[in-house]
Amino acid sequence: MTKQRLEWLDALRGFTMFMVVTNHIYGFGFDTNTKYSMFMSVCLLFRMPLFFFISGFLAYKASFSWNMRDTSQLIAKKLRVQIVPTVVFMTAYVAIVAKDFWARMEYAWTSPTKGGYWFTMVLMEMFLVYYAVCLLIRKHRNVALAGLWLVALFAYATLYMPKWFTWYKGDFWKVTSITELARFFHFFLLGNLVHRFWPQVQRLFDSKWFFPLLIAVAFLGAGDYLKWHNLHMHWANLPRTLSMYALVMIIVAFFRNYSSWFTKDTRIGRTLQYIGVRTLDIYLIHYFFIPKLPDVGVWFKAHPENFMLEGTVAMLLASLVVAFSILTSHVLRVSPFLKKWLFGRE
Repeated sequence: MTKQRLEWLDALRGFTMFMVVTNHIYGFGFDTNTKYSMFMSVCLLFRMPLFFFISGFLAYKASFSWNMRDTSQLIAKKLRVQIVPTVVFMTAYVAIVAKDFWARMEYAWTSPTKGGYWFTMVLMEMFLVYYAVCLLIRKHRNVALAGLWLVALFAYATLYMPKWFTWYKGDFWKVTSITELARFFHFFLLGNLVHRFWPQVQRLFDSKWFFPLLIAVAFLGAGDYLKWHNLHMHWANLPRTLSMYALVMIIVAFFRNYSSWFTKDTRIGRTLQYIGVRTLDIYLIHYFFIPKLPDVGVWFKAHPENFMLEGTVAMLLASLVVAFSILTSHVLRVSPFLKKWLFGRE
């Protein structure tokens, strides 16, 4: 990839992290949920899928030598960068907010979402599966990954077919967060496949019909999922899934098309890239700074359909939370030891 593409990709990652914080402001800070917020409902359709898409996109390294020694080193590095900091910050967060530390820790570890700190753990599981495929399959690797994407998509679909599948209700799948792996792994693989076939995907983006098709699918899918509810039972998740895929591709196409906006020569580009290269720091720290404003959530519940106002208030607060998270990261990075073991930087 060229430097310019890497710049817009870093900016895209920064945008995605900012939207994660924005959504957490609304959910945890305002103490409300998608039932009462159109803004939150729309954001949930793309924010985590886009995060995993980007992770899968970046996981593809054309020049990497897939042998046991190099792969083992890569896994060891990922464990140090993702798992060790997550355990440390999760423990610190529980120690601060919980009245009963051990009860809260037990709940966090047995919950599939790990008290909010599930993302890096699930991403580690994705990397392990992906590395295993790349290590074991040398010929026709692209075909194998495409097949794995279909399997992952099927596993995701089973989560919404309770009449036929109940595997995800078992304690083992919840404790290991494999339920969340099934929910999002197909987006990781989609991003990886898009990177592998990037020239062909760019031609799709540049065609006259593809982007209008994405807009139509996103509108119809989100409209049915959020408002119309024409499909029922296990089919109800189909329009939601189509809208998620369409929205992810729309946002990627937007950042690629306007890549000149997201270079370091522009203010928005510098800002989003700055956030983008510090996503781990922000993710680990931002929970400590989310303001608790349940009365704001009560007001929005009483005054629904305020999409613009909801988004503006949440994004303004998210800007402050991101700023405090980055400042805290810089303070902790003064120590070379903490810089290495909390943020994976030498």
